[in-house]
Amino acid sequence: MSDKDEAAENRLRKELPEELPAVAGHAEETPAEDTPVAAEPELTGRQRLVQGIWPPRVTRAQLIVALLLFGLGFGLAVQVASNSDGDSALRGARQEDLVRILDELDDRTQRLEDEKQGLEKQRDELENSSDQAEEARKQTVEKERQLGILAGTVAAQGPGITVTIDDTKGTVEADMLLDAIQELRAAGAEAIQVNGVRVVAGTYLTDSGNSVSVDGNKINAPYRFKVIGKPQDLEPALNIPGGVVQTLEKEQATVSVERSSKIVVDALRAAKRPDYARSSSQ
Repeated sequence: MSDKDEAAENRLRKELPEELPAVAGHAEETPAEDTPVAAEPELTGRQRLVQGIWPPRVTRAQLIVALLLFGLGFGLAVQVASNSDGDSALRGARQEDLVRILDELDDRTQRLEDEKQGLEKQRDELENSSDQAEEARKQTVEKERQLGILAGTVAAQGPGITVTIDDTKGTVEADMLLDAIQELRAAGAEAIQVNGVRVVAGTYLTDSGNSVSVDGNKINAPYRFKVIGKPQDLEPALNIPGGVVQTLEKEQATVSVERSSKIVVDALRAAKRPDYARSSSQ
């Protein structure tokens, strides 16, 4: 080769780009058509179930529903537990105590039935009386007397019981005496006085040092209840299992109940005119 041809060849090599080398790993190999492809293994039902639930994917709605269900279950558990505690006293009661409680409930039902019949009788007398005005006046006077007994503005007497609570340890509190009053009312007590203070619908009791105040009047032990009502209903109501007597005896107080054919409730309350309420009858 001549020098002229060699110089032309060198110039041509400089002007042309160098051949790029092949980059390793970027070459794509096309599998041969006849090369077999491995098939994926078929999953069992249990494996598909596990893949569907794990890992868990909890949404906000599912979390809220779970919290609501938890709260509902907790509330039901608390209610069942409270009902079980309330029924434990009856489940552990003796047969004679249960019979006595049933008799008391029957007596309350009978009292309500008698009151219903009495009201129906008054209605019939008003409808059939030849002198309805006079009959209405008599019933008004009788009703006024009854309301006076309930309001504590008139004295009352009748059969009943005397309850004496001797508190030598100073452990009896106002709420315990209030429980006794409520139990006596539920058993049909028509008039109650405690240590010379008449108990009415608006009576309140508060603790006052080592004693108790009834409507602001301080009373000291022994606490003596004079109660007018049916003795056969009043005394068992205090002696039911877990009732007033057992609660006071747990506080080391001594309770005695005495029946009598004549109880006098003579503590009076001054009649108070309401400040705002007026009769709506024309």
